[in-house]
Amino acid sequence: MIPPVSDRALFDWLLDPAQPSARYLTLRDVLRRPETDGEVRAARRDLPRTGWAAEILAQRRRGGWWVSPERLYRPKYVSSNWMLLVLADLGLRRELPAVERSAELWIDRFASADGGFGTNGGRHGHLCVVGNTARALIQFGYADHPRVRSALDWLVRNASPLGGWSCFGSGRNLDSWEGLSAFAAYPRDRWTAPMQRVVDAGVEFYLERELHRQGDRYAPWYRTHYPRHYYYDLLVGLDLVTALGDPRDRRLRTALAWLRKRRRADGRWNLDAIHPDVVGPIADWLAAHPNQRPTPFSLEAVGRPSKMITLTALRVLARVDGTA
Repeated sequence: MIPPVSDRALFDWLLDPAQPSARYLTLRDVLRRPETDGEVRAARRDLPRTGWAAEILAQRRRGGWWVSPERLYRPKYVSSNWMLLVLADLGLRRELPAVERSAELWIDRFASADGGFGTNGGRHGHLCVVGNTARALIQFGYADHPRVRSALDWLVRNASPLGGWSCFGSGRNLDSWEGLSAFAAYPRDRWTAPMQRVVDAGVEFYLERELHRQGDRYAPWYRTHYPRHYYYDLLVGLDLVTALGDPRDRRLRTALAWLRKRRRADGRWNLDAIHPDVVGPIADWLAAHPNQRPTPFSLEAVGRPSKMITLTALRVLARVDGTA
């Protein structure tokens, strides 16, 4: 029998104070406690003191960067860009001076002339970078920053009229999810009418494909991952579509069945893999160019119960039917 969301052991595990990021995110996103709640505030205070976020911050250099002061995007997935994406997911905010200094370095280096973000600034933004950077900056507390607003406008301008985005000019595809993630983080009361149209069309693009129907079956989409980086999987799709669209849309049934089937008897979900988890031509290219292969980074052990995957899955199910 699958335990209900109220299972004591499951929530004792998620709410363990030794891992304040998982505790904070579970309180806020699964149990839906307000930011003013005393336990939520206490968990937020502990974020930079212990656990995953503290470990990442300990590797940060005084100048605000990780690994290299010259290149914030490389080496993948351990340099500044990737560490900031994870810290934003873990609940840190710009009120922490270290986050503010690193985030502003990121904005300065990545801001592109067309209003977006690119790995080295430059003239043109890049979809994955624009979406990921805007999302993380909003999570950090930069929703009012002019570069964040210009990035959201960039996403509106560069969306397909048919819904969705194209990454690297490859045509609309499920892998190009980062734009939706920025709008999912942006407060709804600040959305413009064009933003709403882009989001609605983007969500419909995913629903038309039931979150997984695009060409031949791609095995990594059916595995759970964290960090996500710029990769797609069914849990990424479910998290976005249930946040932005109708969580009870019938076209989510296949993806939701996949998610429920993967739940362990103890109510948890495993971390299936970490990136780069790729097959086909991309895997062949990396095998032929080992010096270009990213450095894997993970908070948790592959094949073991994952707090990040579990709380994300519970967040999805809570939206779908009010319970997990």
